[in-house]
Amino acid sequence: MTDYVTLAGGCFWCTEAVFKDVIGVESAESGYIGGHVPDPTYKQVCGGDTGHAEAIRIGFDPEQLKLGDLLDIFFATHDATTLNRQGNDVGTQYRSAMFPADDAQKAEMEAALERAQADSPKPIVTTIEPMDTWYEAEGYHQDYWETSGRSNPYCMAVIPPKLQKLRKSFAARSKAAVNA
Repeated sequence: MTDYVTLAGGCFWCTEAVFKDVIGVESAESGYIGGHVPDPTYKQVCGGDTGHAEAIRIGFDPEQLKLGDLLDIFFATHDATTLNRQGNDVGTQYRSAMFPADDAQKAEMEAALERAQADSPKPIVTTIEPMDTWYEAEGYHQDYWETSGRSNPYCMAVIPPKLQKLRKSFAARSKAAVNA
């Protein structure tokens, strides 16, 4: 059985790369959610005028990975304290947001947000937004780290530190750390 959760934590290339390394994650699809333009393109979303967030839809096995643990990884591997920004990426398309599929997910997200706030000296700005239409990103965005990201200077600067944090803080949850 596969459960799905939709999360936005800045650049979807970076978020996807982290979750593809998590034990229990079966899929991580990059896309757009939370906007007002039907069928947006990457160029439109990057322009910041569609209202969409770059996000990932994560398919996971709840027998191997509890949603609360997945959400704790989400908060630990991006900056949930910067409004509409992750590093040099600025705009509402890079906001930190969670999109619950149902009331149970919303409750888990609220609890994870409280845990993250308890561990953070700064206010957490992550929003819980209504589930909205999911638009899969263009094909070249899927599996970006594995296909093109290692030749992209931006990705080389941003993704390895996120993976290192995952592998250090959640070693038992990292495919690479467990298989090392």
